[in-house]
Amino acid sequence: MNSTVRFSWKEVLITAFHDFMQEQILPTKKNYLGETQSTILQEGYLSLKPSSSLKIDAGKKTLGWGKGYAWNPVAFMDRPKDPDDPELSREGYYMVSADYIKSFQGPLKTFAFTPVLFPDYPHINSTYGTVNKMNYAAKLYFLLYDTDIDLIFFTGGSKSTRYGIDFSRNITTNLEIHGEFAWINNYTKKYIDSSGNMLQKVYDAKSYLLGLRYLTEKDATYILEYYRNATGFSPSEMRDYFSFINTGYNQYLASGNTTLLNKASSLTAGNYGKPNPMRDYLYLRVSQKEPFDILYLTPAITFMTNISDKSTSISPELVYTGITNLELRLKSIFSCRGRKQRFR
Repeated sequence: MNSTVRFSWKEVLITAFHDFMQEQILPTKKNYLGETQSTILQEGYLSLKPSSSLKIDAGKKTLGWGKGYAWNPVAFMDRPKDPDDPELSREGYYMVSADYIKSFQGPLKTFAFTPVLFPDYPHINSTYGTVNKMNYAAKLYFLLYDTDIDLIFFTGGSKSTRYGIDFSRNITTNLEIHGEFAWINNYTKKYIDSSGNMLQKVYDAKSYLLGLRYLTEKDATYILEYYRNATGFSPSEMRDYFSFINTGYNQYLASGNTTLLNKASSLTAGNYGKPNPMRDYLYLRVSQKEPFDILYLTPAITFMTNISDKSTSISPELVYTGITNLELRLKSIFSCRGRKQRFR
């Protein structure tokens, strides 16, 4: 559900998301089919605009920081994108933010300052990080020499202090390049060895992304990105994790004991089980608008490769938008294994 109400001095934006969830995850009422259901507010915030250069937002929203298409390492206060569907709407967080924008003549065309207050308490943003903390962030935006540049800062205690920079520039009318760099101070990575021993490593994580977008004269779009995830797991760490799962499964088959499997399961959520948990990924998407003059039809194919183990996912799709207020999409995902591993 999407609705927008506008007044002469303020704007209210409310976006709700209705989702069916399993009872063990979020117990709520059942629908007429007996399915457990819940309604999640995806975005809903009050936007005040006291002047043409200043806007203040309060509520639940997605900031959308970063220039990458499939990944955004500098999006410190957004939920991660799904690389298989990067344009899918995401649930936001509760926050208060402001945007101050100023235009100039000369090499610096535009400057913007975005401060953010980000609470993390038991009943608000509690899944983000350490609770009972007030977090602070800011973004400085520059349109300098026809290049979009962002400088980003986050601190507060829910997560370690982190810094980011991104850029985007049109080299020609058809070719755009972009990049992001994120520095996470004192990042704590928890992992497990093949025997099930819990290990922990603290280090400064430096993630980055480089990409380009090219539009041909026949409306074919190519998006290519390389992502270095410094918070991810090495091939040996992933092997130890799967080795421990195999040990737990063998124990279960032999004795019915699920202790090791339960331990592995507790480590999976938000850790090994997060999207793209390893370190090096390559992304390529090719789409063609209205091929053979078929109106409103856009076929596309996406390739995503885990460089470390050579596993790849291939996603062909067809999108049709010829019906008002309705988008029809047909999509499949195929996984190609590399070195006896599934894509991850």
